[in-house]
Amino acid sequence: MNRCLNRAVGIAMLATGLGLATDDTRTTAQTTVLVIGDSLSAGYGLRGEKSWVDLLQERLGSDYKVANASISGDTTGGGLSRIGKTLATHEPDIVIIELGGNDGLRGLPIDTIRDNLTAMAEAVIAVEAKPVLAGMLMPPNLGPRYTEAFQRVYEDVAEATGAALVPFLLEGVAASSDEGLMQDDGVHPTAAAQARLLENVWTVLAPLASKQQQGSAR
Repeated sequence: MNRCLNRAVGIAMLATGLGLATDDTRTTAQTTVLVIGDSLSAGYGLRGEKSWVDLLQERLGSDYKVANASISGDTTGGGLSRIGKTLATHEPDIVIIELGGNDGLRGLPIDTIRDNLTAMAEAVIAVEAKPVLAGMLMPPNLGPRYTEAFQRVYEDVAEATGAALVPFLLEGVAASSDEGLMQDDGVHPTAAAQARLLENVWTVLAPLASKQQQGSAR
């Protein structure tokens, strides 16, 4: 009897050591969220304080990994040139594309911006990840024709590719009457504004992240 009991215990211990899957030992795969953006996501001027991307990692928790591949000053052309390597490096499940603001401020052609964003979204879809576009608006001094066309770019790309859309990343921050939300340059949000940027993204991202995590757990 003791010999049989010892053998059963030994087999159970061996199974545990080999990591054989049981209902009690299964773990949930980590979901990767990749952010490809410019200075608004790179934390320009925050001087060590947390950006909205850092706050996103805190909110999502340890079941998620947030990789920040944002570069200050980047454009849609720059993002497109590096997206293949970036996707291969991080193997993301969700990709937030926060680019286009620098293109608009430089007055780059609308068709070029649209084509670049479309190609980036399609590259994300090609690796079976979900693209999210973080939209941007241009200041009125660029003229109504350009600013209106620029705003439609994100809507057009989202409709054409099926990407999720954050209509305006700086909603409630840019042109806000609240003091302390924008840096002195009038372009970049302060540390105090980062929580609002996160909420703007979170409204769109949360259901996608939850769905992706549920799928990984199956």
